[in-house]
Amino acid sequence: MALIDLGVTVLDCPDPRALAAFYAEMLGWQVEGAEDDEWVEVLGPAGRTLAFQRVDGGYRPPSWPGQEQPQQLHLDFDVRTADIDEAEAKVIRLGAKLVRPDDGERDFRVYLDPAGHPFCLCMK
Repeated sequence: MALIDLGVTVLDCPDPRALAAFYAEMLGWQVEGAEDDEWVEVLGPAGRTLAFQRVDGGYRPPSWPGQEQPQQLHLDFDVRTADIDEAEAKVIRLGAKLVRPDDGERDFRVYLDPAGHPFCLCMK
């Protein structure tokens, strides 16, 4: 048994409730702690958890693909169907922005969430 396990992945943002709602709807997970303005979690299967923490004053989203404000991390999400266009339509409807379409050589597309964090939809 490992001494250390990965716990929660936390994203800084200006509005934890709004960003938690985006990811909960995208993934079909459940929001926990939505009454809190500082910390909100989104709970998924097998104990997977994404958390969102408020950053007051001066929150600056990553400037992907530029490096003026590096991304520092990004999330990859597997698309469970071969129809990445359906997944793309969903995340855009929820507020994501496409920043790197599939160029025919990659099996993923890059988006920015409503707070500016980059994430990928990957075909699996």
